[in-house]
Amino acid sequence: METPREPFSEAMTDRQKTVWPKTLHRVPGLAAARGMWILERHSMFDVNSFQQSNRRDWLKVAGMGTMAAAAPAIVPASVLGENAPSKRINLAMLGCGHQSQRLIPSFLVHPACRFVAVCDVNKRGTGYYHPDQILGRETAKGWIEDYYAGETRSGRYKGCDTYVDFRDVLARDDVDAVVIAFPDHWHAIMAIAAMAAGKDVYCEKPLALTIREGRAMVDAVRRYNRVFQTGAQFRSSPAVRRACELVRNGRLGEIRRVRTWVAGNHFDSPGPGWQPQPIPAGFDYDFWLGSAPLAPFHMERCFHRWRYIRDYSNGQTTNFGAHTNDIAQWGLGMDGTTPIEYEDNGSEFLPAGSLFDTASKTAFKARYANGVELICETRSSSATKFEGTEGRLEITLGGKLVTYPENIRDSVIGAGEIRLPVSNPDHQQHVRDDVDADHAGDFLRAIQQGRDPIEPVEIGHSTATLCILGSIAQIVKRPFKWNPATERSDDDEVNSMLERPFRAPWSI
Repeated sequence: METPREPFSEAMTDRQKTVWPKTLHRVPGLAAARGMWILERHSMFDVNSFQQSNRRDWLKVAGMGTMAAAAPAIVPASVLGENAPSKRINLAMLGCGHQSQRLIPSFLVHPACRFVAVCDVNKRGTGYYHPDQILGRETAKGWIEDYYAGETRSGRYKGCDTYVDFRDVLARDDVDAVVIAFPDHWHAIMAIAAMAAGKDVYCEKPLALTIREGRAMVDAVRRYNRVFQTGAQFRSSPAVRRACELVRNGRLGEIRRVRTWVAGNHFDSPGPGWQPQPIPAGFDYDFWLGSAPLAPFHMERCFHRWRYIRDYSNGQTTNFGAHTNDIAQWGLGMDGTTPIEYEDNGSEFLPAGSLFDTASKTAFKARYANGVELICETRSSSATKFEGTEGRLEITLGGKLVTYPENIRDSVIGAGEIRLPVSNPDHQQHVRDDVDADHAGDFLRAIQQGRDPIEPVEIGHSTATLCILGSIAQIVKRPFKWNPATERSDDDEVNSMLERPFRAPWSI
């Protein structure tokens, strides 16, 4: 999931650019008993050299002083309960790029799990969302081991292995679950292989590159009886849940229309006539391409900008659309199904020959079987707006809830009314880091309890299907009908775009 951050200062040194932008630190000695954590932004944390003196400095900043430093590193299993080492869920991180900066800390804060491996085809390099930021498997390993080192008396920890090939990770018997943040064209391949190997899966949104791949993932979850969480984190937002409960309980009257907005492209594309570039050292480009067609390397093709290229993604329509349209689905009570009609609504694309070939301006509309219209368009801020006969409600991905009339916002949901699932009842406000961590925590509890999480694979698939069909409508530039039950269209060209060929040796 792509979330803009503050740009690095031009005055920052190369060493500072390896600093984890947001780091989560457990308060020693208190975590097991009270589950307390500190989110601290500080520049002393360097993934390559986190010295004991720095750790002492941080403890002072956190107000713990020498008492915290003296806290016991070993806590009896009777105190830890489900968090005892023998019951911990061992995780592997598949994909150590931009989104790993959110995912890794979101899991680190939970004592119920421990990262034992990271995997990425890039060893360590630049070219991500912040072009000079250094990411990759070695960087991710450094974050994880430095974090766990804070739990030891020695201040040292080595226990997170690095891999290029995800299949080597899946061969490990001690890996219980994987967190997938590779580009979209890898989701189905990795997730299905992981489930066949007996692993539970947390997979970033959108669920899959194509509708056929998404259906295969649904079938695999049920065939192998695995726990699967789609990384649509805003299902774990108290503000989003509140908005959807208001809609579901009729506060807006009969819903006639829902509008969803997605961000535009954040980067300019190399134009027609762009030239290939040398492949960086430490980057296995052929493995990165995977099932996608062979193509000449360009920095803008990989790392972060891949999401604007159709071989690997369906653009912002499925990137941010997998959030705002997911909220629309939740509020309308349409999980597990999709609209039945789609058409382009003025989308735009870059000139032929540009490297980026997904819609540069998203604009499509769709209609559900009950007549509700969905309009998805590009806007500077991503949000979902429900329009009913008695009011309107807009909820942004930042958690801002606005209603008209205003008193709808404070309406009390009664005891006999619809209540939607909750990831963490202790959190009543939208705080983005809490939302991410609560979504991860719901996945971990689902594994412990043997249940579906808040966004199981079927929901992720129906939302991804809506977005992918919207992308297809923007390409074919004509209306078509869709049957959610058979997952087929009345348009032969649309049906031909429901799957894509796989480059050997990859398959699902």
